[in-house]
Amino acid sequence: MIADCTALILAGGDSSRMGQDKAGLLLDGSTLLQRVTTTMQEVFPKIIVSVRQPRAEVLLQQVCDAEADGGPLAGLVAGLAQVETPWMFAVACDMPFIQSAVIIRMAELRGEHDAVVPMIDGHPQPLFAFYAKQSMSMMRDALASGEKRVRAVLQKLDVRYVDEAELRNCDPQFRSFIDVDTPHDLKAAQELK
Repeated sequence: MIADCTALILAGGDSSRMGQDKAGLLLDGSTLLQRVTTTMQEVFPKIIVSVRQPRAEVLLQQVCDAEADGGPLAGLVAGLAQVETPWMFAVACDMPFIQSAVIIRMAELRGEHDAVVPMIDGHPQPLFAFYAKQSMSMMRDALASGEKRVRAVLQKLDVRYVDEAELRNCDPQFRSFIDVDTPHDLKAAQELK
């Protein structure tokens, strides 16, 4: 267990490319949200779910975005405002193949940084990342100025980027970073299991 950190599962997106709520989609008998929750429970003592509006089927603590249409950044800000630990691990609910070993490896790299973000195929993965509680004010200010992109805020934080080589032993095929955004992605995920 990573005791100084709370997990935030982001489940409040509009799922526009999927055409329906991604959190409730079934994969191998469980919803995407249930799959991510199960992995988070292996690693973190406390989990919060970021939602657009409260979900009756979710028994964990929920937090709603303070700002409507603020995108994932609003979810991160709302989550950081709720956590009582020095760190928060944020993950999107549409990443059903997360390996807990990847999260544990990333946790080891936190140090004094504001964030720990993996770089996969040359792209940062800000919705599979650790954020220090102290990064909240910078995120909140960016959101208040109209910024909605988490990647834009990363440029203002002290980020420890984690390259693929540092994670390969934990997840050789990088399955942790497979996200289910479209019906095609869901079909591919069903074939993976």
